[in-house]
Amino acid sequence: MAEPDQITPTLSRRRTWSEKLRRFGRAFITKDGLIGDYDYAYLFRPNIPFMKKDPRAAPFFSLNGKMPVFLALLLGFQHALSMLAGVITPPIILSGSGGANLGLELSQYLVSTSLIVCGILSAIQITRFHIYKTPYYLGTGLISVVGTSFATIPVAQGALTQMYGNGFCPTDDEGNPLPCPEGYGAIIGTAACCALLEIALSFTSPRVLKKIFPPLVTGPTVMLIGVKLIESGFKNWAGGSGVCADRPETGPYVMCPDVNAPRPLPWGSAEFIGLGFSVFITIILCERFGSPIMKSTAVVIGLLTGCIIAGATGYFDDSGIKAAPAVSFIWVHTFPLSVYGPIVLPLLAVFVILAVEAIGDITASCDVSRLEVEGKIYDSRIQGGVLADGLNGILAALCTITPVSTFAQNNGVIALTRCANRKAGYACCFWLIILGIFAKISAALVSIPGAVLGGMTTFLFSAVAVSGIRIISTVHLNRRNRFILTAGLAIGYGATLVPDWFAYVFTYEGDNRSLRGFYDAIELVLETGFAVTAFITLILNLTLPEEAEETEAAGSDAGSTVDRTEESHDKVEWDHIRNKETDVENRPSSSDEIASAPPQPKAE
Repeated sequence: MAEPDQITPTLSRRRTWSEKLRRFGRAFITKDGLIGDYDYAYLFRPNIPFMKKDPRAAPFFSLNGKMPVFLALLLGFQHALSMLAGVITPPIILSGSGGANLGLELSQYLVSTSLIVCGILSAIQITRFHIYKTPYYLGTGLISVVGTSFATIPVAQGALTQMYGNGFCPTDDEGNPLPCPEGYGAIIGTAACCALLEIALSFTSPRVLKKIFPPLVTGPTVMLIGVKLIESGFKNWAGGSGVCADRPETGPYVMCPDVNAPRPLPWGSAEFIGLGFSVFITIILCERFGSPIMKSTAVVIGLLTGCIIAGATGYFDDSGIKAAPAVSFIWVHTFPLSVYGPIVLPLLAVFVILAVEAIGDITASCDVSRLEVEGKIYDSRIQGGVLADGLNGILAALCTITPVSTFAQNNGVIALTRCANRKAGYACCFWLIILGIFAKISAALVSIPGAVLGGMTTFLFSAVAVSGIRIISTVHLNRRNRFILTAGLAIGYGATLVPDWFAYVFTYEGDNRSLRGFYDAIELVLETGFAVTAFITLILNLTLPEEAEETEAAGSDAGSTVDRTEESHDKVEWDHIRNKETDVENRPSSSDEIASAPPQPKAE
């Protein structure tokens, strides 16, 4: 017969599970559980001038509070749409004519896989697992969704260009690139190895990471990534980023995307420019007049508008959609994994950037979710988020896609919808997986004309550059910091604007493959603008000492603006106290309660 102290925990566990089952059942069979009393019209009410605006604020849904099922699915779909363009863009670029030239079938597969994998890996970040018998975690426990990283694109494109040049990837008799799955496999294989660096960094204190990689290093690096990406976006806007962008006089690429397209035109034609502009102006109009759900999905609405215009004017080729399978999943196609030495250093720089960006994104997620941004719990979220970011980089490569990173745009969705509830995050993962499994959807995305895609990606890539500028704006520009920025950006801008400036330095043509690979690595680093800037600013920041007169000048400047400094400090302190008070009022007393009270008004 069992002892009483053994029976009690067993009964307690049974009650807990039975209560969870009852709660789950109520969520799907009761009106309160299905739709609740949320004002759904708020999400769809446009911001039209002279229209009367409802002064009421939408309720705030806390991290683990009660939330209607329908609303979770609706807001999760909004999250999925807001990150859709970012998830599909890297595989389309890297598998297309500006990358490994993998062909239509593999491009469709990679888009499907990217959606599925990002849905699965986002669930890891949202769930937050405790590592057994350690103080460490895996994941943030917030709506921290992940998507394929833009930072990998310039490195991968530079590496593939080099691979076609040195014979690693094949070309035809006229020098035109042929499909190179081996090159793509080398990129994701090398990325899987380099992701170990971010995993190691996750066990380092966030304070140490911020000291080694301050905004002075990460800001210009992120900005140059965006600048480099804008180049490919603009090329697509004008017709395509492949061979046709060089306007050859003969061959299949005298027209963009090629002479067999439904309506081929020379690169830079007015029709292409107009298609891209239709996307760009739609995004602006959504931001100005759109409802909350339109603002957070403006990029997708702009893309849809461009697709409608392109379809109506005959630019779409639906043969790929008809030939695509009904469903797809991971590992339908695979690539031979290998390590390509020349891109090791640039990819290590990428993963350092991803780790530092993850810290900033997780901090922003805590802030908009009304959670603390200091203390042990916050540090554990940072550690778990960076660890999941690194581990997800390995898992993504094993699932045949390029590295993923924590996406920041979903913080804007949380702020707009006032929903930080993890149920919406899980719903987002569900929608991403569904969109990826149905391969016809991916085939339709791959068939989007280059000009339409260029109008959308140019906006996205510019947002990356603006993120870098925002990081730089936090740097105190004294003489030392200006010097470091000048030195780093001098070479970084030059390598970005003239990418082949270092291509003719090494003239070795012998049979020593190791020496050739060493020279290729140096060449690739020095021709990748953001990698050069990262290394220069990192080294100078660690070696250049602060000058005494600069410190005194900084103190003098601080004295002259003491009133503003104290006022800013008081405001931050008051906001911190007010947020804590709001959290207390809005914190659910149990997992069934909803924190629906609006935030307290700000002090004037």
